[in-house]
Amino acid sequence: MAALPTLSHVFGLGEVHGREFLAHGLMNRNWRLETSVGLYAVKEITDVPLAKVRRNLAVLVDLAREGIPVPVPLPAEGGELVAEVGGHGYCVLPWVDGEHVQGTDLTLDEARDLGALLAHVHEGLRRHGPGPVPEQAPTAKVRDAAEADRAAVTLLSRLPADLVTDFDKEVTEALHDRRGLLSRHAGARPDGEIPAGPYGWTHGDFQYRNLLRQDGRVAAVLDWDRLGVRPYGEEVARTAQVQFGVGGVFDLERIVSFCTGYRSVIDLSEVDLADAVKRLWWKRLTDFWQLEFYLDRQDPAFGEMFLTDEALLNWWTSRADDVQAAYAAR
Repeated sequence: MAALPTLSHVFGLGEVHGREFLAHGLMNRNWRLETSVGLYAVKEITDVPLAKVRRNLAVLVDLAREGIPVPVPLPAEGGELVAEVGGHGYCVLPWVDGEHVQGTDLTLDEARDLGALLAHVHEGLRRHGPGPVPEQAPTAKVRDAAEADRAAVTLLSRLPADLVTDFDKEVTEALHDRRGLLSRHAGARPDGEIPAGPYGWTHGDFQYRNLLRQDGRVAAVLDWDRLGVRPYGEEVARTAQVQFGVGGVFDLERIVSFCTGYRSVIDLSEVDLADAVKRLWWKRLTDFWQLEFYLDRQDPAFGEMFLTDEALLNWWTSRADDVQAAYAAR
């Protein structure tokens, strides 16, 4: 990392004794640094405007004061939380030991505590968000089934015509299956573009890849790049899907525990949650972002994500009533 000497100076990191590139990040580039004054995580920001990152990092100081487990960013010279070196932006946070634990490896009590923590994050952001919450509720685009079908056809045209690999064959079959789902469920499109329920500042990507756990608890909530105003139900629904939608199925028991924990702090109604879950299902039905990323970047991680999420979408669609009941349970 060519910027390291400059970063060490402007952030006051001391002498660097060791560094490790963390290859598991999907978007930004990250390193673990061992220095004469401590252990740090350095992030090179690649997919978010630097002004937005500065705004978001400033929120963490207040959240940490309230006892929410977030790492407090180090200020550079002049108090800036993001330093620009060689045309790139970097931020530095104290290193936190821990593991990224997928949702199905949590106990039911841990799943419940995770839901309560998300609600506490929402409450903290209500007091310390980076700006006022707009009076007008946020809108969410609801893609038309015909538009999504055209996108599937376009993606099919980008795959090799001779289907060279097993992956090409699996993706082609999945896209044809998706077109069938779109045709059969086109009439289930959610009504309107204003989701139900309360809204406010939310983390934006609250899930196991951005949570470090120690001794059965969350030690750090990471990656605040997507902090934004959204319906609370949207983040509850999405977090539960990413955490507990594993191996092509939902762990409904843990979804019950997670939502029970959340609603013990913020009382989302069953109607609000039902609307959020249906909108999330429709978004997954009409979206192909993982496959688009795979084809644009040739990154196999996104290709595998597409196939895994495709299996979950089919399972979810066939058991929609059971999934809705799990989210609504108390």
